[in-house]
Amino acid sequence: MRVRRIGAVVIAAAAAAASLTACSGGGSDKFVVGIKIDQPGLGQKQPDGSFKGFDVDVARYVAKELGYTDDKVEFKEAISANRESFIQQGQVNIVIATYSITDDRKKKVGFAGPYLVTGQDILTRADDTSINSVDDLKTKKVCGAQGSASPKRLVEKFGDAWKSQYLTEQQGYGACLPLLENKQVDAISTDATILAGFATQSPGKFRLVGKTFSEEKYGIGVKLDDKDTREKINAAVEKMFKDGSWKKAVDANFGEFGKFFANPPAVERY
Repeated sequence: MRVRRIGAVVIAAAAAAASLTACSGGGSDKFVVGIKIDQPGLGQKQPDGSFKGFDVDVARYVAKELGYTDDKVEFKEAISANRESFIQQGQVNIVIATYSITDDRKKKVGFAGPYLVTGQDILTRADDTSINSVDDLKTKKVCGAQGSASPKRLVEKFGDAWKSQYLTEQQGYGACLPLLENKQVDAISTDATILAGFATQSPGKFRLVGKTFSEEKYGIGVKLDDKDTREKINAAVEKMFKDGSWKKAVDANFGEFGKFFANPPAVERY
């Protein structure tokens, strides 16, 4: 009986160790980052399997400051709906995925940053000068993404009658671009960073209005009570601001639209 009991203890210990390894998101030697993989300029998977974007650059910088070389950084697709669960379940070490800091989310996960502040904006065709603020959308056809908070904000402003007459919703903002280019809609509206990322792929074709009408503070998600990691990340973000790496990443990923994100925000500690 004693042998069996000892065997059971050994098996349980091994299982616990395996569980801890799994919770580290791929092993203690890997730093796993949850990112969006379909947003140009922010987080996008390339044909060769690599990843590119502002969030990716921030992730690599932070990882390096925490002691992880590029070959130890692993990216995992995180969609809006699973960001909290990925962090809570230990499937990732951090999440950097256009992840707005909100009071509700702060009850579930911890946040470092913000590393960028943006807001809902408007993208139009470059030759269209009739749209210069959100109020101008009252009689314009607008494209938004299904399930996004951005179209809902417009419906709250203009009403259900406007929605039925002027709002078109697609599965993603990438599907809105051809509609805008072909004059099937007059504008696309969501976070300025997302709009800038898509528009950068077609230089000269689109204009970002540059008048945000909401505030989105992009943070880096960590486990709720992991204050030590959160503070280390905050220090890394502040260093990125000061040494010019942040501005370099903005210019590299947002091109002509980088002027709308010229100044880094102040890191918030709580």
